[in-house]
Amino acid sequence: MAVRVDKWLWAVRVFKTRTIATEACKKGRVTMGESSTPVKPSRMLEVGDIVNVRKPPVTFTFRVRALTQNRLGAKFVPDYMENITPQDQYDLLEVVKISGFVDRRKGLGRPTKREGRELAKFTGAAESDGWDFDFDFDDTDDDDNL
Repeated sequence: MAVRVDKWLWAVRVFKTRTIATEACKKGRVTMGESSTPVKPSRMLEVGDIVNVRKPPVTFTFRVRALTQNRLGAKFVPDYMENITPQDQYDLLEVVKISGFVDRRKGLGRPTKREGRELAKFTGAAESDGWDFDFDFDDTDDDDNL
């Protein structure tokens, strides 16, 4: 028995919908084996195949343990796939999560108030007491106004 790669990725909960899994295959984000050649959504999987899924900035790697065409409950997923993603990919994901508020992608809008405070703390911006004007009382001449 063989199963389409897009259907298997959806069934083992790598992608939320089958449409998203199909789009990922079409965009070249799903590869198989050591050659890392992009696969079409209709590519058939067999037990033992290695599937790489690139969800920027991380590339996840899975080994096919069993095949299924039906969506599985989360507790059954380990019976059908083995996650063999290298630790350095998870370290990269952690770095991106930590620095996420510094590198805002275009289109995400303004930083929230909390993110702004964290950014100010991170960059070491001087905190003010709310009074940001300088006024010298000695320089005023009351005679000029008469």
